[in-house]
Amino acid sequence: MGTKPERCEKIIQFGEGGFLRGFADWIIQLTDEATDFNASVVVVQPIEHGMCAKLEEQNCVYTHIMRGMKNGIPTVEQKRIDVISRTVEPYKDFEAYLKLAENPDFRFILSNTTEAGIVFDGEDKPEHAPNLTFPAKVTLLLHRRFAMGLKGFIFLPCELIEQNGTTLKQCVIDYAKLWGLGDDFIAWVQRDNIFYNTLVDRIVTGYPRDEKIDLEYEDNMVNTSELFHLWVIEGPASIKEEFPFHKAGLNIIVTDNLEPYRTRKVRILNGAHTAMIPYAMLSGLETVGDCMDDAKMSAFVKACVYDEILTTLDLPEQELREYADNVFERFCNPYIRHLCASIALNSVSKFKVRVLPSILEYIKRCGELPEHLIFSFAKLIEFYKTGTPNDDDKIIAFMKQSDVPSILSNTTLWGSDLRYLTEAVERAL
Repeated sequence: MGTKPERCEKIIQFGEGGFLRGFADWIIQLTDEATDFNASVVVVQPIEHGMCAKLEEQNCVYTHIMRGMKNGIPTVEQKRIDVISRTVEPYKDFEAYLKLAENPDFRFILSNTTEAGIVFDGEDKPEHAPNLTFPAKVTLLLHRRFAMGLKGFIFLPCELIEQNGTTLKQCVIDYAKLWGLGDDFIAWVQRDNIFYNTLVDRIVTGYPRDEKIDLEYEDNMVNTSELFHLWVIEGPASIKEEFPFHKAGLNIIVTDNLEPYRTRKVRILNGAHTAMIPYAMLSGLETVGDCMDDAKMSAFVKACVYDEILTTLDLPEQELREYADNVFERFCNPYIRHLCASIALNSVSKFKVRVLPSILEYIKRCGELPEHLIFSFAKLIEFYKTGTPNDDDKIIAFMKQSDVPSILSNTTLWGSDLRYLTEAVERAL
C-alpha cells in the first residue's frame, strides 16, 4: 500500500472495525488534507481478537470506497486512508496501552465499542487488566494521565446509545469511586476532560465479501460505505479550534442540543423504514430498493414522511426537507441490498419509538389523524396476524390472537391506551 506521511499522533481510537475506519478515519483524512491539523491515529483493539494484525500487515493503510446516488446518478468515490500510524493490542501488552497516556500530544479519544460497550461492571478491578470493560480501560488510561500531570482528553464516542459521552463519563467516575482512586482524580476527570455526546449517521458496509473490486493492488482491509455522512456533536464549539473539520466541507454539526437531530433521524430515517416495512413485506417486496422501485410503495412512504412526519418536527422546514431528500436518495442506493426482513426485527417496539410519536404529535398539532401513518399502524397489526414477524414469541402470540381494541389498549406495548384510534385503524385494515 506504499508509504504514508509522518504526522503527529493526536488521536487514540478504540476500535478498528469498518465503521470507524469508514467514518471517523475518513473524516480525519479529509481534515488533514484540507487543513494543518496534521493528526494521526493510534488504534487500540478493544477486544482480544480483532483486525489490528491485518491492518499492520499493510502499514495501516487501506482504501475506502463510497457508493450511492448523487443528484440521481449512481456514483462511486474512493479514498486512500493513511491516517492510522500504528495499533496497540492491550490483550498482548497492557503496559504499551497505558503508556499512550504519557504522550502529551494525544488530545482526542474516539470509540465505537458497540451499543454494549459503554457499561459499568462492579466486578471489574484494576488488577484484572486487560480483562476489563471499555470504560474500565479508559479509567486506567486517565489515571495514568492524571498521575503524569498532563492535560485531559476530548472524548468523541460513536456508540449508538443516547447520551453516549455522558454515560461514558459516569462509568469512569463510578470506576474511580469503586477503586478508590481519590477525589482529586475524579475532580480532574470532570474538570480537565470533555465528554461530548454525539450522533453518527452513515451506513458502512465493510469489506465487500460477495463482490470483486479491482483496485489494481492488494488490499485486504478495503472498506465500503454509502456516500452520505453526518456527525452531530453536542458540546462547546471550541472543539473546532483543535479539530478543524469545519474547514474540510464535512457534514458535521456542533450544537448545544443534540436531541432535535436525534429526533429527526429516528422519526424520518428510522420512522420511514418502520412505517413501510410491514406493508412492503405483505406486498411481497424484498429490499428497500424494491420498495423505492415500486411506484405505489414509494408514494406511500414519501407521503408518510413529507406530508405527516415533517409536520411534527421543530427544525427549520428546509433543513428537514433536505434531510428527507437525502434519506430517500440513500434508500435508492443501488450498491446496498437492505433486506426488509432484517429491518422487520422487533417491529412492535420499533413502531413505538419511531412512528407512534409522530402519530401522537401530528394529532396534537393538526387536530386530525395522519392518514398514512394510521395505515402503517394497520399494516403492522396485519403483518403480525398474517405475515412473517420476527419478534418475542409472547408479542407475536398476543398480536395474532387479539382484536384491534385489545391490541391498541395494551399500554405495555405502546406506553399509553390507544383505543381511541380503533375505528381509524380498523377502517384501514
